[in-house]
Amino acid sequence: MQKAMSSIIYRGPSEIDGSPIVAIAIVKSRNVKTGNMVQTYILCDNGIDPMMNNKLGLDYAICGNCTLKGEAVSKNAKGKHAKGRKCYVKLFQGVLITWKHLQKNGYPVAQGHDEIANLGAGRMVRIGTYGDGAAVPSYIWDSLLSESVGHTAYSHQEDILSIDPNLFMISADTQEQAKKAWDNGKRTFRVINNTQEIVKGSEILCPASKEAGRRATCDTCKLCSGATIKAKSIAIVMH
Repeated sequence: MQKAMSSIIYRGPSEIDGSPIVAIAIVKSRNVKTGNMVQTYILCDNGIDPMMNNKLGLDYAICGNCTLKGEAVSKNAKGKHAKGRKCYVKLFQGVLITWKHLQKNGYPVAQGHDEIANLGAGRMVRIGTYGDGAAVPSYIWDSLLSESVGHTAYSHQEDILSIDPNLFMISADTQEQAKKAWDNGKRTFRVINNTQEIVKGSEILCPASKEAGRRATCDTCKLCSGATIKAKSIAIVMH
């Protein structure tokens, strides 16, 4: 099999609302928190840049019910983002760079199972570096992870889609949502305001976070892999 190159792994309708989206696997990463994982960007495929998609609320196709994306405003409203956006992903960095390269037809298309599997072979894979992995058909992730050594994945879409708890951590916005997921045998990833909010016995602080002393990176920690492992759920302080 030839050397893996960053590639388009899916182009088609969003599982969330049917709008056109594209998923791109980036094979090299300098992200200091995650380590050198395969990063996957899920973008709106409508010719509009990521910041404007967020501002207008068109990112529902890739972010769905995530409360951190903010409130949509008009094109002429002040600012470059949706009102009150709290998502930690900085759209003007890796997301915009990836989108611009896509507009130049800079990514080859990984064709079929074998080529997609090759991108993740022997690697840790981050599903949804930007965008919710549930927006992409599950067979794409099945292929990408088939020869990988592990993955991280999170989804905010449990209320509107059938989410595979073995693949995804359930993104919980409140303690009540988290406890409901735990009662159903699911693991959660929850953003908290301070370390005092951690539910002892059910959650631990993200080992890759500043508050935990950054004692691991995501590619060495491997705790955010859904219910495939028996471990406590993960919480991280808002950053």
